[in-house]
Amino acid sequence: MSTKKTYKIKGMDCDACAKMIELDLEDQGINATCNYAKGILEAELKNDKEEEKLKVVVKSGGYDIS
Repeated sequence: MSTKKTYKIKGMDCDACAKMIELDLEDQGINATCNYAKGILEAELKNDKEEEKLKVVVKSGGYDIS
């Protein structure tokens, strides 16, 4: 069973930043939607390990996640 979680993302400059985060997460098998205007990321996560992977991917792109 998956859980939908919402995170705040800081450091995005444009819609392209949001799209890159989505694509990077998709490459890791994580279904997520990032909204630049609201500064949020919504993701469907299967477990805690997937949540940690999500955070690593976002941070490795140079963004802050909380």
